[in-house]
Amino acid sequence: MKILIKLIRNLLGYIIIAVDLLTRGSKKKRTPEKQEKINQELKNFSLYQFSACPFCTKTRRAMYKLNLPIEKRNAPEGSVHRTELLEGGGKVKVPCLRIEQDGKVEWMYESSQIISYLEKRFA
Repeated sequence: MKILIKLIRNLLGYIIIAVDLLTRGSKKKRTPEKQEKINQELKNFSLYQFSACPFCTKTRRAMYKLNLPIEKRNAPEGSVHRTELLEGGGKVKVPCLRIEQDGKVEWMYESSQIISYLEKRFA
């Protein structure tokens, strides 16, 4: 039964990904200089995710629209990224945005909170 539920969840997740890719729209336009500055800032960001998670898809979609090339780290069972997520953030929950700045690391959960933060900081 667990396998069937997992299969259905993944199938629905991939359908959501397909719809996202087909309806995504265009990226935010910036001057090359401004985009390069943002790209440098984002080198200290990473998104922990599951590829078929609808909330992760929602977050990736917002990142795409804002033209934010944040490193994505898949965190399936047994992966090193899952261990990092548990040890650093304290729980295995995705999406999770890891933000490192001024020598401090912040782990931000909840897709809506992540998207709101990114929109305010990089809009």
